[in-house]
Amino acid sequence: MPELIERLTEDAIELLQELIQTPSLSREEDQTAELIFRFLTFHGAHPRRDKNNVWAVSKHFDAAKPTILLNSHHDTVKAGNTWTYDPLGAVVEGDKLIGLGSNDAGASAVSLLATFLYFHERTDLAYNLICAITAEEEVSGANGIRSVLPLLGHIDLGIVGEPTQMALAVAEKGLVVLDCVAHGRTGHAAREEGENALYKAVADIRWFEEFRFPEVSELLGPVKMTVTQIQAGSQHNVVPDRCTFVVDVRTNELYSNQEVVELVRQHVTSDVTPRSTHLNSSHIEPGHPLVQRGIALGHRTFGSVTLSDQSMMPFTTVKVGPGDSARSHTPDEYILLSEIRAGVQGYVALLDGLVL
Repeated sequence: MPELIERLTEDAIELLQELIQTPSLSREEDQTAELIFRFLTFHGAHPRRDKNNVWAVSKHFDAAKPTILLNSHHDTVKAGNTWTYDPLGAVVEGDKLIGLGSNDAGASAVSLLATFLYFHERTDLAYNLICAITAEEEVSGANGIRSVLPLLGHIDLGIVGEPTQMALAVAEKGLVVLDCVAHGRTGHAAREEGENALYKAVADIRWFEEFRFPEVSELLGPVKMTVTQIQAGSQHNVVPDRCTFVVDVRTNELYSNQEVVELVRQHVTSDVTPRSTHLNSSHIEPGHPLVQRGIALGHRTFGSVTLSDQSMMPFTTVKVGPGDSARSHTPDEYILLSEIRAGVQGYVALLDGLVL
């Protein structure tokens, strides 16, 4: 049905222009959620909405079949001061559509919507489809995909739309941020008294710098720990009794975030408190039918160091979508219209005839 794909793709491009022209900062996506809800309704789906998350279920849902989730996000970061175009202008110049959120991840969102609508009424699918375009991805917020998943029922596979040039991210690094506190005892800096918390922190920081996790991923490399902030002391002549520092940890699929936290606590004297442990690394087995189908269609596979809502999905996932991650969060962000057209065709080809 090439005509249907073409029509849905052009409608998706028009929707993306509307989304760009509508402010949708994280936690302020109310208006774009309404646009997506109306788009699905116009095309004969029966969407549901919770907060600023919108989703729809394929018409002939069969609980006996596995379910595939198509997911991307419609929130954006703030535009920087160095844009030369209006971030909300949705300017088209030749093949280029310029605007905030066009690449990350508006193009993936509208391409997945078009793909979902293409399959929506099909009765010959070996699986169910749910398409959820969700909020707060850029801030890993509690009212985004995390709040929606319990409403969707059992999911067997997630396809997460992010700009990957339609390569399959078969693994993705996780994130855990550690707030660390070294304790000492105050004293006068001129005398041999007190217990310097800063020195204790330095010893722990040196461990973070030098330690190497034994399990190294073929796709994602080693777990990476980076101390990024430190604070201690109130004045020059007082030995500090407290030193705080922050560690950014990027985990691979061979360790859960909680395992990393416990290992760190075994090696340092500072108190270690993770801000959260739910942003875990993810991966999909090389022999999975979707991966094999993607490889047969010519899609490249890789391990991704950038975080997405994939990290909050407790089931098998793959990240793939039109656009280029290098354009995300940059001035004059853009997507090529040809990338959207290829994205819809690519998603359809991955799913058409797939058997899980």
